[in-house]
Amino acid sequence: MFSIQHKNMRAPTTILLVDDEPGIRRSLGEALKDEGYHVVKAERGEQAIDLLNNPDGEGLQLMLLDVWLPGQDGLETLKQAKQLRPDLPVVMISGHSSIDTALQATKLGAFDFLEKPIDLDRLLLVVGNALRQSKLEQENLRLLAEVEGGRFFLADSPAMKRLMADVALVAPTEGRVLLTGENGSGKEEVARLIHLQSPRAGAPFIEVNCAAIPEELIESELFGHQRGAFTGAMRDQKGKFREADGGTLFLDEVGDMSLKTQAKVLRALQEGRVEPVGGGGAVGVDVRVITATNKDLAGEITRGRFREDLYFRLAVVPLRIPPLRERPEDILPLAEAFISRIARQYGRPPRHLGPEAKDTLLRHDWPGNVRELKNLMERAVILGRGSEIGPRDLGPLAARHIAEQDPFSFPEFANLRDAKDWFETQYLQREMRLQNGNMTRVAERVGMDRSNLYKRLKTLGIEPRES
Repeated sequence: MFSIQHKNMRAPTTILLVDDEPGIRRSLGEALKDEGYHVVKAERGEQAIDLLNNPDGEGLQLMLLDVWLPGQDGLETLKQAKQLRPDLPVVMISGHSSIDTALQATKLGAFDFLEKPIDLDRLLLVVGNALRQSKLEQENLRLLAEVEGGRFFLADSPAMKRLMADVALVAPTEGRVLLTGENGSGKEEVARLIHLQSPRAGAPFIEVNCAAIPEELIESELFGHQRGAFTGAMRDQKGKFREADGGTLFLDEVGDMSLKTQAKVLRALQEGRVEPVGGGGAVGVDVRVITATNKDLAGEITRGRFREDLYFRLAVVPLRIPPLRERPEDILPLAEAFISRIARQYGRPPRHLGPEAKDTLLRHDWPGNVRELKNLMERAVILGRGSEIGPRDLGPLAARHIAEQDPFSFPEFANLRDAKDWFETQYLQREMRLQNGNMTRVAERVGMDRSNLYKRLKTLGIEPRES
């Protein structure tokens, strides 16, 4: 019985070697083991397919497959293997093959073709390339699934088409990008798209919400810390800069960083090194930094709350994300797309927007932007009845319009939670107006920690429009 260590156990990379010649299996197996690979061997195509059908077969990460095998030949084995594991890279090997055979193998999905006698250096090079390519493809699929699974927006409007054209130009470069726009407009999604379309797509994408982290912890969060550096530091922590090494670090709400933290970020960008809190020596990092803010950083610089030298480091390529009210062409397509995906996610029957619901959505000014729209559609899918979404399914939104017409009128709510959300939305928006957008004073007035206030506003789809 063959033995395969599953990849979730972080075992060495497992390679399946399929060849009917014992000498080839021995020599190639030893060469691969010397390079740290775990090798599983088979002498027939049928055995290879049995391995792939076995639950442990998920641990196989590459297959070396001879073309000429007794019984089921290598091309048929390749065809069946790709049906079972489309993501599995397969390198074909043969001692007497034709160009037609190589072309057929390529059409069936083979990564490369090696001729016997096999040059071991070339073998190791091809294996390394195949594994790296496979890793990149898997990471791209993961990121794409993330974007398609809810972190997405449509670009039917002229404003979004212009933005997507700019993203396509800047993504392949190493230029730092500053994304500006209202909360909920899609800054994080644009940052992910830039990463996904960049040469760093196979490396980590690490995000940090600078507004949600208490001031006393943000340096540790970004740069890491040594054990014992402060109360509660029970172990070493790498920090987000080092976690993103080789990839992209997305600093959301960068305008909320203190001047002290800004100075450290500037130094990290200048030197390409970070020093953990508590010492331990500076560590080199290779990170592309993308930042985002809903603040006017030029105004913050004038008021002495943001460093001008850091701004010029971050805003190599400034991109503005248009709010949803500036691209009304996207509202209904976005809403329908959210409804379809959310219904599949929760196993609900398909639903569609009725004429009155469409009219309500188009009349709304969307202060919470795309995030507000997505949350509203999720509520409508979960709580709604029937195949058509009507005004009653848009409870909080309909309530908002009724309140604008008559503040003493209360709409009909589907449940107590919707009523609470409606009241809390009105209450928080009123306090924000009374305090002229000063979120520190709003937090004090409502009795909430500032970071928790931001989280609640995000959940309700409210943009904290700071003065």
